[in-house]
Amino acid sequence: MSSTVERAFQVALYADTDSALDTGASLLAADPTADAELDRRGQEFVATAWRRGWQPADVVRIVRRELEDVHARVLSALIRSQAAYDRPRGPRWTAQLDELAAEAAEAAEAPPRTDRFSYATVVLELYRLLLSLPAIEPLEQPAAARHHSKSESRMLARIRALLAKAEATGFPEEAEALSAKAQELMARHSVDEALLAAGAPAADAPGACRIGVEPPYEQAKAVLLDAVATANHCRAVWNEPFGFTTVVGFEPDLEVVELLYTSLLVQAQSAMAKAEAAQRAGGRKRTKTFRQSFLAAYAHRVGTRLAAAADTQVTDDLLPVLATREVAVADHLDRMFPETTTTRLRGVSDEAGWTEGSQAADRAQVRARRPLG
Repeated sequence: MSSTVERAFQVALYADTDSALDTGASLLAADPTADAELDRRGQEFVATAWRRGWQPADVVRIVRRELEDVHARVLSALIRSQAAYDRPRGPRWTAQLDELAAEAAEAAEAPPRTDRFSYATVVLELYRLLLSLPAIEPLEQPAAARHHSKSESRMLARIRALLAKAEATGFPEEAEALSAKAQELMARHSVDEALLAAGAPAADAPGACRIGVEPPYEQAKAVLLDAVATANHCRAVWNEPFGFTTVVGFEPDLEVVELLYTSLLVQAQSAMAKAEAAQRAGGRKRTKTFRQSFLAAYAHRVGTRLAAAADTQVTDDLLPVLATREVAVADHLDRMFPETTTTRLRGVSDEAGWTEGSQAADRAQVRARRPLG
C-alpha cells in the first residue's frame, strides 16, 4: 500500500488544478505521521535541483518571484537541513547557505505551521515548483580555484561596507567620497591579482556566478550588468525567463562585478526617484515608459564610460597576461553556452526619461581603475 505522501504527490504534484492541490493537502493534513516523510521528500527535491545545476540563491530567488514569502521560508529550512547530507561545493555555495542561516536567525522563527491543511498546501505548491525546474548550466567551483586570504576577505568586506554607506547616505558629497574610496580599493584588488598572475601564473581557471536581474525593467538592468561585466574582463549571458544573468570570469573580477553592479543599480534607482519627483513638481506625469527609458539610457551611458576607462587602464607589460585570461574566459563561456541569442531592448520611447537617465549616468560614481602594473 502506498504511503500518504506518495498518494498526495500522485494527486497534487502532477496536476495544476486547485482541486488537485486541495485533495493532496487534505490527505497530508489528515495524517500527522506523514510529516517526516514529507520533509525527507522535500530534501530530495532540493538535492535534485542541485543536480540540475541550480544553486541555493537561484532557487530562493525564483520561489520568491513565483510564490510567497512563506514558501521561501519553508524552502530555506529544507535547504539548510539538506546541507548536512551534501558534499562541499565551494566558497560561493557556502556563502549562500550562510546567508540563508543568517536570515533565518534574524527572523528568529521556524517556517510557520498554522493549521495542517494550510501548511500542506504551501508545501505542495513549493514542491510543484521544485519539480518543474529544468536543468541549467552548472556552476561548479574550478578545481584549482585559489581561496581568498584573510587580507583579501577583509578588503572585500571593506568595499561592501563603503558601498553600502554610499548608497544609504542622503548627502551627495559623502556618497561621492565613500564611492571613490570603494573604487580605489577595487582597483587595488585588481592590480594585486594581475601582478600575481604576471609574476607567477597561477593554475586558476575561470569560474561563473549568477546575479539576479529582477523585474521591473529587467532588460535595462541586464544591459547595465553586461556593461559592468565587460569592463571588468568578464562575459555575461542573461536568462530572461528565470531572472538572472550568468557572469563568467576569474574570481576576483566576478566579485568586483557583483559589487559595482549593485552599487550602480542603487545609484540609478535613487536618481530615478529624484528625477520623477522633479517631473511631477513641474506638472508632468511620468509612467513606466519614463522609467524604462531612464534605466536604458543610464545603462548605455555607464557602459560607454566604463569602456572608455577600460581603454586606459592596462600597461603594455600586462597585456599578454590579460589577453590570456580573456581567451580563457571566452572559451569557458563557449563551453557553458554553445548557443546564445541577442535581445532587442524594448520600451525606450520617452525622450525626457532618456535625457534624465543619461545625466544620472554622468553623475554616477564610476572611477577608472588606476593603470595596472
